[in-house]
Amino acid sequence: MKNSFIAYMLVLSMFFSVSSFAQTVDYSVVSVPEEYGTDFTMITSSNDYVCMPIVNRTRNNINWLTNKIIDVSPDGLNIAYLSYRNNATNIFVKEIMKRGASVQRTNRKAVLDFAYSPDGGFITFSETVGKTNVVFQTSATGGFVCRQITTGSRDYSPIYSIDGKRIFFARQETGSTGIWSYDVNDNYLSSYTSGMNPCTTQEADVMLCVRANANGKGEIWKVNLATGVEECILSDIERSFSTPSVSPDGEWVLAVGSTPIHAGDMVYWNTDIYVCRMDGTRLSQLTYHAADDLSPEWSRDGKYIYFISQRGSQDGSANIWRMSFNVL
Repeated sequence: MKNSFIAYMLVLSMFFSVSSFAQTVDYSVVSVPEEYGTDFTMITSSNDYVCMPIVNRTRNNINWLTNKIIDVSPDGLNIAYLSYRNNATNIFVKEIMKRGASVQRTNRKAVLDFAYSPDGGFITFSETVGKTNVVFQTSATGGFVCRQITTGSRDYSPIYSIDGKRIFFARQETGSTGIWSYDVNDNYLSSYTSGMNPCTTQEADVMLCVRANANGKGEIWKVNLATGVEECILSDIERSFSTPSVSPDGEWVLAVGSTPIHAGDMVYWNTDIYVCRMDGTRLSQLTYHAADDLSPEWSRDGKYIYFISQRGSQDGSANIWRMSFNVL
């Protein structure tokens, strides 16, 4: 897991690894036997230039950009994603069913991550500006006018509260990262707790976030902002978890997790999609492809999962994929 806010961590299309194992990955394969029974559909194409978070591997470890870089519109008709074009990273929107040309939604230089408002009227995003990261709000449907939310800090991973009245985000400070919120109506800033990757739930005062344990592994925590009760719901001695996303029915949590792939005496670390119950039970690995699977997001009916992957591409290009959700 890596809580970096640097925009260059987003690259279009290809990821190269120094590992000899990575050179043998057949990206053209859409699915592997362990994924039997799961339907995979590619939503984007090479012409969409989908950004791929860089994954950094060492012999015994793996780090990846954990920010939310795809989102489904509240009506379920569109999917928004980050794309690098004309030397700039911006939000583009594509109709899921028609899969035609994408529409550019921001006109910035280095957008890092984003999320839709609950009513679908707005998008909040963060952008790297010099040595800082700034949170903005803009219309989800027209125009490029942006309202600046924060300034002078390293802020990222913005997401709306379920009523749309607050924008939660992560603020990186010297030696720590914490969860803050911005009140959309009165411009009031509040600081809550330590963590990154804030994720709202169906309960107004309950959110999920990610924290690193003493061994540097990412854990998913549930925090009650009203009572102050904090509970670790997903942790593993070997694996790291990030990027939580709660299902529309409030029963399941999606996450990116690190997975060891054993090849003889060598271990190659990969990123895969996992799911568990809201209390952390019934942890299940959903993807097993040797390509990296990242940034998972639920469909609005909870029947599908969207994510970014290099699978299904001869050259390892990144695309948005949709998979059926089959865990019972």
